[in-house]
Amino acid sequence: MKVIRIVSNVAAADTNEANKFYELIFNLKLIMDHGWIKTFTSGEKMEVQISVASEGGSGTPVPDLSIEVDDLDTVLNRVMTKNIKIEYGPVSEPWGVRRFYVRDPFGKLINVLQHV
Repeated sequence: MKVIRIVSNVAAADTNEANKFYELIFNLKLIMDHGWIKTFTSGEKMEVQISVASEGGSGTPVPDLSIEVDDLDTVLNRVMTKNIKIEYGPVSEPWGVRRFYVRDPFGKLINVLQHV
């Protein structure tokens, strides 16, 4: 037996708010829309991972989602242009990532990171 995919599900009263955040900030593509559920993808093949943590590192809260990008500055500029509050960072961490925290429209804490 092998795990094929792990999907993160975010509760939302209005799934349309997801488009404004996940498409515009992260360039994710909407691949399924049933109204009550929307699924976005990068189209990239990814490793299956689950992280279990007692903190988010550097004394921060554990984020609900971590999104690794190849250009943190581009995402940071998009976040700032949309006046989305940055809750932590940007900061270069001692374990080799540069990152910042924001909340999505549903209140989920998002760790946006790039390996350096």
